[in-house]
Amino acid sequence: MKAVTIKEISGELQNLSPKELRDLCLRLARFKKENKELLTYLLFEATDEAGYIESVKQEIDLQFGKVNRKSYYFIKKGLRGILLNTRKFIRYSHNKKTEIDLLIYYCSKLKKFNPPIQRNIALRNLYLKQVAEIRAKLGSLHEDLQYDYVKEIEALD
Repeated sequence: MKAVTIKEISGELQNLSPKELRDLCLRLARFKKENKELLTYLLFEATDEAGYIESVKQEIDLQFGKVNRKSYYFIKKGLRGILLNTRKFIRYSHNKKTEIDLLIYYCSKLKKFNPPIQRNIALRNLYLKQVAEIRAKLGSLHEDLQYDYVKEIEALD
């Protein structure tokens, strides 16, 4: 089955009644966990971005506590999984400030992680890549916010 374009979907959605639209959204939410999470964000958390950031930070803390520390292989696997989840939460928001906040928080947790990530090249490179990515994304923010975030990034270095 070939998927149609967003424009065609948008046109078709305008022809539906509110009840049909609601039923379609609920059916879509049943298919994938990510669809349900996105609908949850859009309906309940999009109005309170600061609260959303805090809830994601709590989720990151919880995941860092569950990382298997037996070997660097398992640590690397766990930390990449946390980064993947963090990026998923960032994708829901589409807000650059939220993205930078969450990536800075992830990097600060990564820097404090025990055993130290400096002993493993792959983990150190993961950390450095995230810091470089944060620096690159700072250019799209307002100058006042850039100044505040530069101070936070300098604390990471």
